[in-house]
Amino acid sequence: MILLPCFYFPPISYFEIWTKSDKRHLEQWENFPKQTYRNRCLIQGANGKLPLIIPIEHSGARIMKDIKISYTSSWQKLHIKSLQSAYQSSPYFEYYEDKLVTLLEKKETFLLDLNVKTLEWAFSILKIDDTYIRTNEYVEFPECTDAREAFNAKKESSYYNKKYIQVFSDRFEFMNDLSIIDLICNLGPKSANYLTNVE
Repeated sequence: MILLPCFYFPPISYFEIWTKSDKRHLEQWENFPKQTYRNRCLIQGANGKLPLIIPIEHSGARIMKDIKISYTSSWQKLHIKSLQSAYQSSPYFEYYEDKLVTLLEKKETFLLDLNVKTLEWAFSILKIDDTYIRTNEYVEFPECTDAREAFNAKKESSYYNKKYIQVFSDRFEFMNDLSIIDLICNLGPKSANYLTNVE
């Protein structure tokens, strides 16, 4: 059993861990930590790694399930444009673009709800076991594998993905542990096999 944070289009390593676990709990009662994958993801852009960040309302809410998304800026248009610019020449983006755009254009009130939708989007393509339970309280020392702090958006990932061809492979060395979007746009239906055959 593993306890995982709920991220926005999580990194590839998140799904590698997911597929190795038979019982998963998604944390919704933690205090929201800043500058993490809870409200950002990393993709490969034409100029290198590109963070896509969701602004949140600063209303005093601190619990993850209560964090509201801010719509004072046009961040959705920015994310959609960035994804189109980054992946329009990838082998599989055209197959997934419509659902991605629809997902991002819908104005979810809560960050947690949007993050769950991004997980569901990935699960629908990966066709991996998508069962999980949401936590009903915060437990500091859970009796399971605690992966709530296993991912760090501010440092190089300690996970190493098997290399695959990325959109800008002619321009950059392989970029490790980007958002699941990068894997799906480049490998499409083969992404699930990639995840379950991790060395």
